[in-house]
Amino acid sequence: MSFQSILYSRIEPDMRTEQAEAPDFFGDLNLDQIVAAAVSGKDEYDLKPFFHRKLDDVDEIVYRHEVMRDLEVPDLFGYVAAFAGRMQEMRRHLKQSEKLYYRLQKNSWFVDAVVVYYEAVQQLLADLQKTEPQSRGLRGVRDYLHGYVASDSFRELVSDTERVGTDLGSVKYCFLINGSSVTVRKHDDESDYSAEVAQTFEKFRQGAPRDYRFKLTEFVEMNHIEAQILDLVAKLHPEIFSYFDQYCTKYQSFGDPTVLRFDREVQFYVSYLGYISKIKQIGLKFGYPKVSWETKEVGGDEVFDLALATKLVAEKTEVITNDFYLHGMERAFVVSGPNQGGKTTFARTFGQLHYLASLGFPVPGAGLRLFLFDRIFVHFERGENVADLRGKLQDDLLRIRGILEEATPDSLVIMNEIFSSTTLEDAVLLATDVMRRILDLGCLCVCVTFLEELASLSDSVVSMVSTVVAEDPAQRTFKVIRRPADGRAYAISIAEKYRVTYAALKKRIAS
Repeated sequence: MSFQSILYSRIEPDMRTEQAEAPDFFGDLNLDQIVAAAVSGKDEYDLKPFFHRKLDDVDEIVYRHEVMRDLEVPDLFGYVAAFAGRMQEMRRHLKQSEKLYYRLQKNSWFVDAVVVYYEAVQQLLADLQKTEPQSRGLRGVRDYLHGYVASDSFRELVSDTERVGTDLGSVKYCFLINGSSVTVRKHDDESDYSAEVAQTFEKFRQGAPRDYRFKLTEFVEMNHIEAQILDLVAKLHPEIFSYFDQYCTKYQSFGDPTVLRFDREVQFYVSYLGYISKIKQIGLKFGYPKVSWETKEVGGDEVFDLALATKLVAEKTEVITNDFYLHGMERAFVVSGPNQGGKTTFARTFGQLHYLASLGFPVPGAGLRLFLFDRIFVHFERGENVADLRGKLQDDLLRIRGILEEATPDSLVIMNEIFSSTTLEDAVLLATDVMRRILDLGCLCVCVTFLEELASLSDSVVSMVSTVVAEDPAQRTFKVIRRPADGRAYAISIAEKYRVTYAALKKRIAS
C-alpha cells in the first residue's frame, strides 16, 4: 500500500505545497485561457493549482504520460468517470446532511453517503482488476485499493454500515391520529387488512375508479410533526438508535485520504483529455513529447497555439500549423515578417508547448522534442502605465534587465516586439545588445521582431519568417517557415503604420 499520488511517483515534502497563483507568464502565453477551458465545470475539484506547478524531473513526466495513455483507453476512462460520478453523489449526500436540521434525518443522509463511498471503492477495484492498466500510477491505485478493501478498517466500516441498515430496516411502528393528538407505539404484527378490503370490493368495480387519494408534496426537509414522530420512534427502540448515533460519531471522517486524493487528482488528467478531445476530432494532432534537460535540440511538426485553436474550432475556422527545429548549437529563433502574420502566435506556441510538456501532457503537434526548462521569462509589448510615471522605452529596459539578471542557461526567454517605441537605430543597438547577452547565456529564445538584423547575429540564431500569398502580399498565410529574413519586415511595418500598403492604397483609390 505504498501508492500515494496519481500525479507523482513519489511525494517529496515540497510537492505537498500547492501553487494557487498562476505563474507571471500565463497571461502572455494565453495559458490562462487553456487552463480555464480545461477545468470548466469542475470547480469542486479546485484543479488550477495543479496546472500552476510544473515538473522538474523527466521520470515524473513519463509517469504522467503513462497515466494519460491508460486513460486514452475508453474502458479505463469510463471506469474512472464512473468512480468520479459516484464520489460526486457521495458529496451531494454529505452536503445535504449538513444542510438538514433534524439530527436523525441528517444521520440518515450521512449513512447513505458512506454506502455510496464504499460501493464506489469496491467497484473501482473490480474495474481495475479486469482491465490491467499499464501505467505505474493506475497499477498503484489498483494495488492500494486491493489492500485497503481487505483491511480491517474498511471491512469494519462496511460491516457497521450494513448493521445500521439492517437495524433501521427492522424498525416497525404504528401511529394513531386522534384529532390533534398523535400516539406512536410499537408494531405488534397486526394484520394488514388493506389487501383484503381491496379484494372484497373488487367485484363491485365498474370501470376505472377515480383516485381520491391526496398526494403529499415531498420535501427533503422534514416538518416538525414528522420529526416529533421520528423522535418518539427512536425512544421506542433506544438500542438501535443509540448505536446509530455512535456510528455517525465514529465514522465522521470515513473517507480514506489516499482515495479522496485520487478522486481529485485524477481529474487533472480527465479535464485535459476531455478538453483536447474536441480539438482532436477535427484531425489536429497531439503527441507525447520526448522531454530532456540534457539537450536543447528541440523541434516539432504540425504544432499550433492551443488557446487560438480552441477559439477557431468553435468558429469552425481552419487552424494553421507550423514546424520548427533547432539543431546543434542553435538556440534562438528570430521571427520576422509582416504584422498580423502569425509571428506572435508562433512565439506563444513555443512557450505553450514547453509548459504543457512540463506538466506531463500530450501537446499539440507530432514528433515533438522539448527541453525541460527551469523558468520561462516573457516580454510582451504593454501599453504605458501612467501610475508608474515611466515611459514605454524605460519600462521595456527595466523589464528586460530583470529577465537578464534572473535567466539561466536552462531558461526559456520569449520576447515579442521589443523596443518598438524608439527609433530604428536605437532599437537595433539595444536589441542587438540584449540578444548577444541571451546568446552568451545559451538559453532557448524566441524573439519576434521587425529588426531583421537580429537574425544574422550568430550561427546560434535561426531566422523564421511569416509568409504571405505570393500573388497578393496583403494576404497572410499564417505559416512561419525557416528561411532568411527578406529585408521587408520593417518597411512593411512602416507602410502599415502610415496606411500606404498596397491594400490600403487600393482601398483609398477606390473610395
